[in-house]
Amino acid sequence: MTDTTAETGAPAPRTDLQADPVARGPLARFFENWPLSVLLALGWVFVVLVVAIGADVIAPYSYTGLDLSSRLSPPVFMGGSWAHLLGTDELGRDVFSRLVQSIRMSLLIAFFGTIIATTLGTSLGFLAAHFRGKVEALVLMLIDFQASMPFLIIALAVLAFFGNSLPLFIMLMGFNAWERYARIARGLTISAHEQGYAAAVRQLGASPWRTYGHHILPNIASTLIVSMTLSFPETILMESGLSFLGLGVQPPMTSLGNMVGYGREYITRASWIMLSPALVIVLTTLSISMIGDWLRDRLDPTLQ
Repeated sequence: MTDTTAETGAPAPRTDLQADPVARGPLARFFENWPLSVLLALGWVFVVLVVAIGADVIAPYSYTGLDLSSRLSPPVFMGGSWAHLLGTDELGRDVFSRLVQSIRMSLLIAFFGTIIATTLGTSLGFLAAHFRGKVEALVLMLIDFQASMPFLIIALAVLAFFGNSLPLFIMLMGFNAWERYARIARGLTISAHEQGYAAAVRQLGASPWRTYGHHILPNIASTLIVSMTLSFPETILMESGLSFLGLGVQPPMTSLGNMVGYGREYITRASWIMLSPALVIVLTTLSISMIGDWLRDRLDPTLQ
């Protein structure tokens, strides 16, 4: 409906900016497509990735190096020395060096965990949509079981029974939220069969591997990528929570949750030990979530 004036009820004149989007200028159009919040989130994620990739070069000290003479030294912004930018912990270890290595470890765990969850869930979704019948019923039963059982309880039981190692921990993170990808893959694959292009490819003699790998998967990839960006922060938080409880990354390795867990005992005397990794967790998960929401708005055709 067109706007009307209050006195006459006649259509209100449109401004030049409303009539011609080009008149808004390139800067306005740029920020319309790339909101400032998304740009800031992308900038933070870029910085975190650079730190993770170049951790060995950026860290001024070994993350396991001890210096008891400098234990609990405050950071620079609290009157400390530039020799330890973010201060030291209870064993004299440089907090900045440990933070850099923790970022790398947490991102690696979250990345491989998300890849495993995506691969597992998508494969099961394809199986359910391809075979239907009993196979589909079995996959749906597994999905319902995974969705109904709190993953934290499963993780605690597995780690308590089998012990902890980094490969096992990464595999465990891969079982977090796989049912989300299975639902997406199954639903979109069934939709592809109903649209006809998948059946047409099969009638031309394409094998199931080629049908799913070369035709169906590329068409649902954008939705899967959006789901990955939304579940990646959840994996970071899950890893941080388990490491905080002492069931995640084990010494001498370090992660963001591991640092927060060790720093909680010194929150009143040396808050910087805990606050630095906690701030990185918050900013990283928030940034990736914002990017995921932005991608969903741009790539999901149902929201257009």
